[in-house]
Amino acid sequence: MARPKPSTFDKAKTVAENRRARFEYFIEDVFEAGIALSGTEVKSLRFGEGTIAESYADLRDGEAWLINANIPEFSHGNRFNHEPKRPRKLLLHEREIEKMIGAVERKGMTLIPLSVYFNSRGRAKVELALAKGKQTHDKRQTIKDRDWKRDKARLMRDRG
Repeated sequence: MARPKPSTFDKAKTVAENRRARFEYFIEDVFEAGIALSGTEVKSLRFGEGTIAESYADLRDGEAWLINANIPEFSHGNRFNHEPKRPRKLLLHEREIEKMIGAVERKGMTLIPLSVYFNSRGRAKVELALAKGKQTHDKRQTIKDRDWKRDKARLMRDRG
């Protein structure tokens, strides 16, 4: 019998974070996926370089791919260096991929990476989310809620 997945993932070192994702999308499900990387890509990530701000995940032929993620070339990588924006394969269970395919095709959702990090075992992982895009009025409501929480915290702090 499979072990139950923890509700939060074990993030030892966060390398890149997509901060606008939670503002622009309603997050439905979150998955943890491994990334198939070459040696110089891992070294570059360990130095804290890499961005996923404009990246997304794509499902092709029963496989998940991370598209448009930028991991810059390693400074000491010489001729064995990697291509910075190449598509990278995401390592997921078949059942998770099937669930994602169903949500993307039927519900019109998108797959966006929330963060890239190293877990406690030193493996590079991607926190991947099934999300639905927000309309403009939803974004305004998010801003109002955030401002109200900030003001409420300020009032509570001042009144003791």
